[in-house]
Amino acid sequence: MTELAPGPLRDQLEGFRIGVTSERRAGDLIDALERRGAHVLHAPTLRMEPASDDEQVIVDTEAIIAARPDVVLATTAFGVRRWLEVADAAGLGEQLLARLATARILVRGPKARGGIRAAGLDDSGMSEEETTASLVAKVLAEHDSALTVAVQAHGYLEDAVLAPLLAAGHRVVTVSPYRWRSLDDTDARIPRLIETVCGDQLDAVTFTSAPAVDALFAAAEALGMHDALLRAFRGGVVAAAVGPVTSAALVAAGVQPIQPDRFRMGALIRLLCERLPELRVARAVTTHGELVIRGAIVELDGRRIPLTPLPLTLLRALLAADGAVVTREQLLRMVGSSDHHALEMALSRLRRCLGAPVIATVVKRGYRLAVIDTGPPPAGASTIGRRRSTDPANTAAANR
Repeated sequence: MTELAPGPLRDQLEGFRIGVTSERRAGDLIDALERRGAHVLHAPTLRMEPASDDEQVIVDTEAIIAARPDVVLATTAFGVRRWLEVADAAGLGEQLLARLATARILVRGPKARGGIRAAGLDDSGMSEEETTASLVAKVLAEHDSALTVAVQAHGYLEDAVLAPLLAAGHRVVTVSPYRWRSLDDTDARIPRLIETVCGDQLDAVTFTSAPAVDALFAAAEALGMHDALLRAFRGGVVAAAVGPVTSAALVAAGVQPIQPDRFRMGALIRLLCERLPELRVARAVTTHGELVIRGAIVELDGRRIPLTPLPLTLLRALLAADGAVVTREQLLRMVGSSDHHALEMALSRLRRCLGAPVIATVVKRGYRLAVIDTGPPPAGASTIGRRRSTDPANTAAANR
């Protein structure tokens, strides 16, 4: 065991375990998290891929050229690039660019704007919330007369999003240069991610698209673990969404996410650095010093103690009880087992690793953490372990 020392900024996520569900740009996100000390589990729930039938993209492109759109809605940079590449390969590139140049182009966000400008075109504005729905609202607010609106659809665009345009009398033509595809059942990373979340062995899971949220919960449903996954997110595992559309999918699934003010990957990383120490660091003052759980790192009275996942789960449950008794049955449910002997062995290993009698056996009832009363906590600090005094009759049974 080594003495603790303050870590540099690059270690601000040290000890935290984070799941990443995205495929596109996942390498950049994982590198950034790992550089800050996090342990990352990567399990992409969806794969973005070009439309399987370029012929349909070509047919839609020809229809848009013929329709002479008044307004063009560009939703993603990848979609713009892919659309122009397919059109160019089909000999339609110059016609498409010429037609787009005569239309008013509106973009969903900065990335879509970058795709438009990389093609030598200019846009006339951006949606306020960087969503397709707010882009549609912008058209409705700024155009009263019926128009022809061409939409570069992204891989997961519901008909309901464009329905207000049709209801207002606008003609809508669309092209979908790519789509989302669910990973097949042979990819073991998704079940592993779900099991790890349900076992409280991750501190946070990042989501960068709404389809990724839907795919994760669909996979959990197929595994018979939907309710367990929902309980885990509601019980403390942090769901971190890159923006409002992704957040809305989590809320619809019953999960309250954290979300940065700016819908960027860098902002998401900064948010995790700021919020995980607040949300996933648990503290208690015990009879043998301060106990701190920071992700997978356990500290007791200034000593850093390595723990494997099962003892860590047990310790987290005892600490969360704030000195109250946790029954054997409760602990068994938390670790997903019915083996009382295995539970006793795991608790015995946990006690040996801690090296101090801070886990008390309460005869015929269960176990509790030997915490002491330290008075009112500072404003904003965790109250774990601060509200209970130690009963000598209970601590006499400690470390049996």
